[in-house]
Amino acid sequence: MASSAMEERIGDHIKRVEQELTSAKHAALRPFKINVPQYNVLLALQQQPGLSGAALARRGMVTPQTMSSVLSTLEGRGLVERRPHPIHLNILEAYLTRTGSTLIRRADETVRDVEAVLAGCFEPRAAKEFLTQLQACSTALAGFKPDGK
Repeated sequence: MASSAMEERIGDHIKRVEQELTSAKHAALRPFKINVPQYNVLLALQQQPGLSGAALARRGMVTPQTMSSVLSTLEGRGLVERRPHPIHLNILEAYLTRTGSTLIRRADETVRDVEAVLAGCFEPRAAKEFLTQLQACSTALAGFKPDGK
């Protein structure tokens, strides 16, 4: 039977690394005056312009109310603009402004430096295997159903 000692619980290790990564990203983003959730929205809009607040909330794993607040802050800073969907006028699509595009390119370079520190913990082949294993973990947990429920 496996030990349940804290130092052997994989979920606790994953959470600790996630917290350290988030903390390092926050520190890296401070000069840009954005936080990690704002960075994630800007990056998502760089990759897929025109996402709605609901789509961004799902992608960022936050509530629609939280995303509304993040978008309002970014819009107030002139980094994002929202426009009505051409067909569904009650849906607002978000787009980067020119200022937002410039900021996310620079901020992403800094975040990539943080992620390079993390990747540097592995030999290239081991990093690829680790990513494969993380994907397997994600897939396994996505399909998890407690017994008897």
